[in-house]
Amino acid sequence: MAEIDFDELGVYQRYKLMASLIVPRPIALVTTTSEDGIVNAAPFSMFGMIGEDPPLLMISVNRLEDGAQKDTAANLDATGEFVVHIPDLPMAARMHECGQAYPSHVDELAMVGLTPTPSYRVRPPRIAEAPVAFECTVHERILTTSRQVYLGRIRHLHAADGLIDTDLWRVALADFHPVGRFGASFYVSTENRFSLASDATGIPVQATDIDRL
Repeated sequence: MAEIDFDELGVYQRYKLMASLIVPRPIALVTTTSEDGIVNAAPFSMFGMIGEDPPLLMISVNRLEDGAQKDTAANLDATGEFVVHIPDLPMAARMHECGQAYPSHVDELAMVGLTPTPSYRVRPPRIAEAPVAFECTVHERILTTSRQVYLGRIRHLHAADGLIDTDLWRVALADFHPVGRFGASFYVSTENRFSLASDATGIPVQATDIDRL
């Protein structure tokens, strides 16, 4: 096996290895607004669930080489509000296009053809095409040398019709097809899935019924 001492690596080498090996990662397509009301949308695959009490998620925003902030970070610091969308396969290409380096005054949603619609609890709009959207407020900000990490408290959830059974609190996983990041510009779909259950002996067996996940 290759043995690599991370303390001997530079920042670029560490990033390349981590971003290509810690995969697949879920993607957050985040909408924010500036103090002047300009909408920004950007994808982040350094993203994940933190916990349920309080309901927290995390996005990690890299600092630019000149020390400037990305629009998402600047907007979060100014307003403390954002919406995290889980993009699915039909909107994947437009999600990826939102990651281009547009000027701050440009509305990425308008550029890529995604539809903004009002949120309930926060100022930034949600994206109508997204199957899932979490309205969030900033719970905590953590600063590192290279990144600004935001813990967001979920205030409201939007989900596509039929996706959630609110009597049983179960998600119709067979109808949910998010995409994941697989390093560089590569993505993965979630069309091919399997479940590992245990039989009576406790030995894991493969199950194919997606509703059992």
